[in-house]
Amino acid sequence: MFNYETIKKIMFNFEPETAHNIAEIGLRALPYCRILNNYMTQRNFINHEMLTQDICGIKFYNPIGLGAGFDKNATMVKAMPAMGFGYTEIGTMTPKPQEGNAKPRLFRFPEQESIQNAMGFNNKGAYEIIENLKKVYPFSIPIGASIGKNKITPENEAINDYKSLIKSFKVHCDYLAINISSPNTPNLRDLQNEEFIKTIFSMAKEITDKPIFLKIAPDMASETAITLCQTAIDNGADGIIASNTTQDYSLLPNPKDFGGISGAVLSDKAYELFKDIGRELHDKTTLISVGGISDAKEAYKRIKAGASLVQILSGFIFKGPSMCKNINEELIQLLKDDGYSHISKAVGADFR
Repeated sequence: MFNYETIKKIMFNFEPETAHNIAEIGLRALPYCRILNNYMTQRNFINHEMLTQDICGIKFYNPIGLGAGFDKNATMVKAMPAMGFGYTEIGTMTPKPQEGNAKPRLFRFPEQESIQNAMGFNNKGAYEIIENLKKVYPFSIPIGASIGKNKITPENEAINDYKSLIKSFKVHCDYLAINISSPNTPNLRDLQNEEFIKTIFSMAKEITDKPIFLKIAPDMASETAITLCQTAIDNGADGIIASNTTQDYSLLPNPKDFGGISGAVLSDKAYELFKDIGRELHDKTTLISVGGISDAKEAYKRIKAGASLVQILSGFIFKGPSMCKNINEELIQLLKDDGYSHISKAVGADFR
């Protein structure tokens, strides 16, 4: 009845965006089906002393989070413990509502367990999303808010969008993520420069004391990424999320020539960049690793390279709600096998 492979076969008969909308309906309804929701939460949510961490003053019961891009409008938050996630990141939100890019804009590559998307920050806008958050926040697991500029906002006015969003969301989430790394908003990645990063974090820390993270793209040299991350840290960033989707279309057979790629094919590329960042910064700030993580082995690899937390997105689509449970249970065993009493002991272990 609850076999995800069967559900996936049915869902994959629909266009990807249609399937996502159907999944959203189900996940919005799940918390109201208390028996099922409680059963799935008890089955999938791992709360273990070896995995529980206090990071930036926030309690994380396990290190596996849902990455931004799945729950764009904060409509599925209540279902996330039943999916096993230790935290969730909503968005990316923009100040004004926007429809995003032209359809079709979401593509599956099942054999590669990967996704290509060109969504373009489609969301209901800050006002409506905050109304949704007011219904759930504070919640039993941490909620992060990923924020970005509107497509029509000129680059030289982008700072105003971020300022507005920080002011709006600061009381309705546990942390904020500055997204200047999506490939699907024209010229957004141009904001990945030292001057803008210095400006935005200096501004943000004057507005709120909530933790604020910088999310970077994987398509840059390690030296550049480290410099940008260090600039963010020097100007008040509480951590780094690495990394967003890639525009390296050589990773997929017959890809589209637009949008960003996530999923299993991104794993090696995301790890190599993260490893270089982790080597330099794991003992200086909080690092969150994203990109191609779908099992405990890969999650543990990122942890030893400096990640205190990891995020999953495409893997959840292909492996379903038992994924987090399996990763967390196997992580506990991997930690024990290596003689670690707590996950924090393994963070950055490769560089000690």
